[in-house]
Amino acid sequence: MLEPRAITVFCGSSSGVDPRYAQTAVAFAEALVARGLGLVYGGGNCGLMGRLADAVLGAGGTVHGVIPDFLVESEHAHTGLTEMLVVRSMHERKATMGDLGGAFVALPGGLGTFEELFEVLTWSQLGIHPKPIGIVEVGGYFDPLQALLDRAVTDGFVEAVDRGRLIADVDSGQLIDRLEATPTRPSSINRRSQGR
Repeated sequence: MLEPRAITVFCGSSSGVDPRYAQTAVAFAEALVARGLGLVYGGGNCGLMGRLADAVLGAGGTVHGVIPDFLVESEHAHTGLTEMLVVRSMHERKATMGDLGGAFVALPGGLGTFEELFEVLTWSQLGIHPKPIGIVEVGGYFDPLQALLDRAVTDGFVEAVDRGRLIADVDSGQLIDRLEATPTRPSSINRRSQGR
């Protein structure tokens, strides 16, 4: 069971060119609410971020937004959320989002989404958090990223156990179920330091 009972989601502030991206955001929102889980996200009202938040609210769920003060206007902060936390920096935003959710999920997005996803993967590797991490595959969007991770394992830069921290599924509900069933994984950094 995920604790806290919410999932932190990273996704685009744009909608992308493929309508399946927005459809997946709505499907993920419905799967969250059906399981009694809240949404934690970046607080915007545009792109996939806005579609996701609106769909959770429309289904009767709770949404916690976290946005830095300097992005309130430029990101068009959502004004109808269950809770909006305005913080002072991007670093504080990410730390707060990490604290509020019991798992992390990335939907399609751009540089910010990639950066957030890799940061929580690194935090997991280092033992900073034990929370499961997933991606929703939409039309092969994350295939190049998955191939990069596989190459990093093959070439000796990433351990297989750390590669395995990223759970991928094309079905939102199945992904959430897999995240809820994922046991806590120890830090590979700690294992190396202990000679294991």
